[in-house]
Amino acid sequence: MTKTKIVVSFSGKDSTLALHDLMHSDEFEVDSLMATVTSGFDRTSIHGVREELLVAQANSIGLPLRIVRIPQKCSNEIYNEIMAEAMSKMKVDGINHIAFGDLFLEDIRDYRENMLKPTGVTPLFPLWGFNTDELLHRFLSLGYKTVITCVDLTKLSEEFSGKIIENGFMDQLPKEVDPCGEYGEYHSFVFEGPIFKSTINFTLGEKKVTPDMFTGKDRFCYTDLIPDE
Repeated sequence: MTKTKIVVSFSGKDSTLALHDLMHSDEFEVDSLMATVTSGFDRTSIHGVREELLVAQANSIGLPLRIVRIPQKCSNEIYNEIMAEAMSKMKVDGINHIAFGDLFLEDIRDYRENMLKPTGVTPLFPLWGFNTDELLHRFLSLGYKTVITCVDLTKLSEEFSGKIIENGFMDQLPKEVDPCGEYGEYHSFVFEGPIFKSTINFTLGEKKVTPDMFTGKDRFCYTDLIPDE
């Protein structure tokens, strides 16, 4: 049976697990990865990971990378226009499906479905509805290694930024924090695991606290990941 080609929206651990499952699927063939990079910063949007490390991930996995560049302080209207163009390029390549690592937030899923509806591209959510405790346990049991690149200081302390997620991690989290950080409590970078041909080596750099764009108060703590030479 001919497999259906699909692109995977790629960022942290959840999308990596979704990619893992799709790469072992009898129904889908992963054509490429897609990631947004903020122009000027040359870092992945939200996660704050350097573009060089994103490229290193794709190379290690052995899949082409579709980088979608978005401007700083990007409005929803402009973002939707840019993503529509990216979807159009996918369709030219004969690809009509894209997968996301979203877990349970209905508003995020509704947003993606409504955004993609005019493009004719079908969104898929391979991990949707699974228990997040079990997902994180499976992720670690498979042998994946990931580091936290950013934390929301209203939900987690600064010490979590730059921390490697290992067994016992869930026991360290406040009860109100989702184990997978689905509410934006933290974001991560995966550097080793079954789908990687080699480890992505890096050094932890400085931490930087940035403000909330609406309140102006310090809110996010990023840890820079510096690619090893």
